[in-house]
Amino acid sequence: MQSSGAARRYAKALFSLAQEEGRADSVRGELEALDGLFAEHAEFRDAIFQPLHPGAERRAALVAVCDRLEIAGSVRNFCAFLVDQRRVIDFRAIRAAFDEFADEAAGRTRAQIVSASPLGGAQRDRLRAALSARTGQQVELDERVDPDLLGGAIASVGGLVFDGSLRTQLQQLRTSLTKG
Repeated sequence: MQSSGAARRYAKALFSLAQEEGRADSVRGELEALDGLFAEHAEFRDAIFQPLHPGAERRAALVAVCDRLEIAGSVRNFCAFLVDQRRVIDFRAIRAAFDEFADEAAGRTRAQIVSASPLGGAQRDRLRAALSARTGQQVELDERVDPDLLGGAIASVGGLVFDGSLRTQLQQLRTSLTKG
């Protein structure tokens, strides 16, 4: 997800606060819980994100939900601040940028994996180990299944793309046979 400059600045501020408190992983989990709640409950998300209701009401509703989810004061106050600043609409981009900052600080990177079928546990472990060796960082996998691949997988890490799909291998074979 592409984040705006403002979303990155808000995420950086929250991440700095979380690091000072020694709660970066906890804050990440709390943001994930809120994001999941927004995804599951469209009416609640719309009530908070769209300025149809006065800011004070949206703020109070969000704070009440944070209290119910036992979200710490720093994240609760941050979310209330987003409502006040009319930036709650950027919540997903802020969360994505926060995740990037947390991963970078922990020496982790994310790899997007597109495979023809779901990966098994051993395949996932081998792929993670190979990508970790290649990047020199701990790799977390974000997996997606695309049956149009026919077979194999495509891994994207940072600016690197490793295409081991059957389609690409067949195209390379076709090119090789036609050239020579």
